Amino acid sequence: MTSIFTKIIKGEIPCYKIAETEDFLAFLDINPNAKGHTLCIPKKEVDKLFDLDEETYNGLMSFSRQVALGLEKAVSCNRIGVSVIGLEVPHAHVHLIPLQSMEDVRFIKKEKMPPEEFQELAEAIRSHLEI
Repeated sequence: MTSIFTKIIKGEIPCYKIAETEDFLAFLDINPNAKGHTLCIPKKEVDKLFDLDEETYNGLMSFSRQVALGLEKAVSCNRIGVSVIGLEVPHAHVHLIPLQSMEDVRFIKKEKMPPEEFQELAEAIRSHLEI
């Protein structure tokens, strides 16, 4: 069954796109732990991160790093946290979460933002990327 992320890649579901290459896509999480919470995914649909072939795995980590560097410039935070859990969507993905404290990585507290704020944030992050 096609994952929600594959539907986003195909343009069947809209997203607040941050960056895209031939092999990877980054977009804002619509249920973010913190303002700027971004998901980085391979376009190849593979359920588990460690089931990715080595080239795709390394490419995803490199892509995620590039996105994190831009995200850190665009969003005021102490650091960018990285989390890979993979239970909610059966498509390998990396969470990049702007952190103020350890509470921001617990997936309990969620930020609420209107669509306009998501769009402005996506544009701000994109303006700091070197991808």
